[in-house]
Amino acid sequence: MTRVTSTTYVDEHGRDAYLERVEAAYEEFRETGVFRYPEWLYGPPKGELFEVPVEDCPDFGDDAAVEFDSGRTAFLSIDMQTDFCGEDGYVDAMGYDLSLTRRAVEPIADVLDAVRGTDLEVVHTREGHDPDLCDAPFNKVLRSKAAGEGVGIGETPPGGTGPLLTRGNENWDIIDELAPEPGEPVVDKPTKGAFANTNIGMVLDRLGVEYLVIAGITTDVCVHTIMREANDRGYWPVLLKDATGATDEGNREAAIRQIKMQGGVFGWVSDSERFVDAVDGLDG
Repeated sequence: MTRVTSTTYVDEHGRDAYLERVEAAYEEFRETGVFRYPEWLYGPPKGELFEVPVEDCPDFGDDAAVEFDSGRTAFLSIDMQTDFCGEDGYVDAMGYDLSLTRRAVEPIADVLDAVRGTDLEVVHTREGHDPDLCDAPFNKVLRSKAAGEGVGIGETPPGGTGPLLTRGNENWDIIDELAPEPGEPVVDKPTKGAFANTNIGMVLDRLGVEYLVIAGITTDVCVHTIMREANDRGYWPVLLKDATGATDEGNREAAIRQIKMQGGVFGWVSDSERFVDAVDGLDG
């Protein structure tokens, strides 16, 4: 399946027709405060249309909403691994407060409970490297060793369960509380982002996804990178701010604020409660 994109429309109808569509959508947004599902671009909804409130759009203090097609939406849970939010994992070995990354666990569990059983998709990502470290850049491994006081990527900390951020080990896997269910894709990545070095584009195309509801860790690194990548590829990304965590609370707050700049410079911000309320209102 090939995604229908704005480029396809411009190729078929021309620049002026495309800008007319933009102008019409803008005028509707001015009247309603809602970014409507563009049926002219994607075709009739595959599922139900539902609205999720987003904050500080187009200006700080403003309220708006994004209209989703449930049949074209995926909840993306990013890197909820022991290495990032569990004892003796990568983040723990660097000495950070695990409560700052684990703050995302309960809200994500609530979202998964709401989404499973609907026609929304669930996709997980997992960061880690090949056991021989063939896909781990020298500078990344070196920095990790310095931050971990001598224990870095590919090495096991004292009392640890396995080599840090290395595929196939217990600490590399997703925590039990948020474990994928059968049929939910897990995208393994050796990078902070997910779109340049994995099959995630193929996975989302197969699922027919255009809208991404994003949560996970860490807000300012992998989550931010993936959200930027998704936006650049034409997806509609919304971050659930309470369902994400970072090793530094100031960095987390700054990362969320950055998304809100320029009317949502690479997406929008909401929270798990508002999203779950919207999903609970679906008929299916």
